[in-house]
Amino acid sequence: MRPEILYPLFAPATSLKGVGARVAPLLARIAGPFVRDVLFLKPQRIVHRVTAEISSAKDEEVATFVVTVDAHQRPIKPTQPWKIRVFDGSGFMNLVFFRGSGPHLERAHPKGARRAVSGKFERERFAGAPQIVHPDWLVPLDQAAMIPEFEAVYPATAGLSSRSLRRFISEALERAPVLLEWQDPAWLRRQAWPSWREALVALHAPSIDADLSPAAPPRRRLAFDELLAHQLALAQRKRRRGDLSAPLIVPSELASRIRDALPFGLTGAQQRSLEEIRADLGRGQRMTRLIQGDVGAGKTVVAMLAMADAAASSIQSVLMAPTEILARQHFETISSPLAAQGFQTVLLTGRDKGASRTLKLAKLRSGEAAVVVGTHALFQEEVAFAQLGLVVIDEQHRFGVAERSRLQAKGPQVHLLAMSATPIPRTLELTIFGDLDISRLDEKPPGRPPVATRAAPMPRLVDVIERLRVAIDSGAQAFWICPLVSESEVADLAAAEARWIKLREVFGPAVGLVHGRLPAAQKDAVMSDFASGGLSILVATTVVEVGVDVPSATIMVIEGAERFGLAQLHQLRGRVGRGSGESSCVLLYDPPLSELAARRLDVLRRTDDGFAIAEKDLELRGGGDPLGLRQSGLPDYRFVDPIAHADLIAPAAADARLILARDPDLVSARGAALRVLQELFDWRPESRLTELG
Repeated sequence: MRPEILYPLFAPATSLKGVGARVAPLLARIAGPFVRDVLFLKPQRIVHRVTAEISSAKDEEVATFVVTVDAHQRPIKPTQPWKIRVFDGSGFMNLVFFRGSGPHLERAHPKGARRAVSGKFERERFAGAPQIVHPDWLVPLDQAAMIPEFEAVYPATAGLSSRSLRRFISEALERAPVLLEWQDPAWLRRQAWPSWREALVALHAPSIDADLSPAAPPRRRLAFDELLAHQLALAQRKRRRGDLSAPLIVPSELASRIRDALPFGLTGAQQRSLEEIRADLGRGQRMTRLIQGDVGAGKTVVAMLAMADAAASSIQSVLMAPTEILARQHFETISSPLAAQGFQTVLLTGRDKGASRTLKLAKLRSGEAAVVVGTHALFQEEVAFAQLGLVVIDEQHRFGVAERSRLQAKGPQVHLLAMSATPIPRTLELTIFGDLDISRLDEKPPGRPPVATRAAPMPRLVDVIERLRVAIDSGAQAFWICPLVSESEVADLAAAEARWIKLREVFGPAVGLVHGRLPAAQKDAVMSDFASGGLSILVATTVVEVGVDVPSATIMVIEGAERFGLAQLHQLRGRVGRGSGESSCVLLYDPPLSELAARRLDVLRRTDDGFAIAEKDLELRGGGDPLGLRQSGLPDYRFVDPIAHADLIAPAAADARLILARDPDLVSARGAALRVLQELFDWRPESRLTELG
C-alpha cells in the first residue's frame, strides 16, 4: 500500500481540472496516467516576454502589449483567418486567429475594449500591419498580471498545448505535499540543495536558460532523489538474494584438467573472473553475476570451467543462447573438453524432434548429461533436470526477465551467470547492474592481432569492391553490413537486398543474405553455410552483430558507418579477427562527414578496446540513449541524465549501502521517509529494476 500522504499524487490525471475523455489519452502519452507524472514533466525551454509598444517592437520578439480593440475583420472565405485590429497609441497590428473562432472573439473582445496581449510579434511577415498569430495571452487589463515575464514551455502535442500543460502542472504542484526529508542532512547542506518540494517549484519556474540545465541545483536534487530510490531498491534486492541458499560448488580437479588441456593459457582477466565466480559459488548463497567482455575475450571458456566445477559436484548446468547457431558454437566449444574428462554435454534446440529429443530429455532427467546447451527450447515444460544448479545465459539482454525466471525455476536452488558482449561504461554500471556482481574481461587472448580499420567515402565503392574481389579470389571470406536507412525495418531490408543483388552481379552465387525478417531456421541455415565456407560474402543487416563466429572471415565492410553508434560498430567489427590471420574492417561513409561523425570513426580506427570505446561513445553522444543501452536495461529515469549526473551515481549507491547497513528494514525516521521516496518513484525491490531481474 502506498503511504496516504502520496494519495493526491497518485490520483488519476483525470482528476485534474480540464482533463476529460479527449485530453486524458494525450496527457497520458506525454506524461503518464497519474498526477505525479504530470508534476514530473520537465519544461523544455523558456519564453522571456518583454513589454513593448507596436512601433518599436522587434520582429520575432515575444512581447506583451497594452492595446485597444479597433475592429474585427471577418474572413471572406472559410480558409481565411479572423483578424482583430488593435492599436496602442504608437501603431496598429492584427491579432490573427484561424479555425473559425471569430464570433466568440467578437463577444469576448468588443470594439473599444482595453486588453493585454502577448505573443510572437511579426513585423514584416506579410504586407500590411504587423501581427501576432494566435496570441499566447489576450486578457482584460485587470488580468494582465497573469501574463508571466518568464514562461516555461512544455512538450506540447496535437490537441494539447503547452499552455494547457502549464495549467495542469500548476494544479498538480498545488497538490504536492510537504514530505519528510529523506536525504542525509550533512550531504544536503554540503550540496546546498533545496527541499524536494522547493526543487519541484523551481523546476517549473525557470527564469534563465541555466535553470533548465541538468546542472541546476534543483534538477540535481531531484536527480539524486531518483538515483537514491533506485540504488536503494537495487541494494535491497541484492541483500534479499544473498539470503537465498544455493548449492555449494567448489574448485575441482576436473576444471583444472580441462584448463591444462586447453591449447592456450587463460588471460589475467579470465583467471580473475573465474576466481570471483568460484568465490560466489563457494558461499552457499545464490550467485547472480555478470561477465562483461568484448567479443572474443573468452567469456565462454570461463563459463565452461565454472560448469566443470558444478559437474564435479554432481550439479547440472545449462547454457542458453539466443540463436541456434550461437548455441551450436557454444556446444562445439565446451562439449569436447568435457567429454575428454568423461562428462556428457547435450545440445537442445527447436530442431530436435522424435527419438533424438526424447533421448536428450531422458539424459537431463536422469543426470547422465552434466551440461545442456540450448535455445528457447529449454523453456519447454517437459525439459526437466535431476539437479540443476547453474544457469548461464549468453547475451542476457536478448531474453526477457520472465524467460530467465522460467529457466531458473527448473532447479530448486540455482546460481545465475550472465554473459554480455556489450561493454557498459563504468559510470553507468551501477544504474544498470547495481544489484549484480560484475566481472570484466578487459584483456584479449594473446596472439590475436587487432583488426586493421580504415574509413573510405562511398564514391570509392568501386575500389573497395575490386579489393574485395582480389581477397575473395585468394580464399578470404567477408561480411558486408548494410546501413541503417531509417527507423523502418522494411527500408533497411530493401537496402540490404539491393546491395546483395549488386554484389551477386560481381561475385555470383557465393553471396548470401540474412536479415531480421528471415525465419530463424532459414537465417541459421544461411549463417551456417557461410561458416562452413559455402558462401564467400554474407550481406546482412545488424542481425549478425551477435551470434555468428566464423574464424575464417577476415573482412568486414560496414556501409553507412556514420549512421551507427560507436559501440555497435565495434560489435560488428568484432565478427572478424577471431582467428590468427590478419583481418580488416572498412567503414564506408557518405561524405561530407559531420565533425562528430568524423571523431567517432577516428576513435574506432585508433582503438579496439570495447570499454574505452563505450566510454568515448557516451562522451561524444551525450544524453538520450547512447550505445542502445535501453535494450541493456538502462532505467527510464524521470530526472536523471546518466551523463550529466554521472558524478551522483556512486554517492547514491554508497548512501544506499550505508542506509541498509544501519537500518536494514527502514524502520527509523529516515527509513520511513525513504520508503515514501521509493513509492514516489516506483523504485521498490520487486520493481523491474534492471533487465537481469
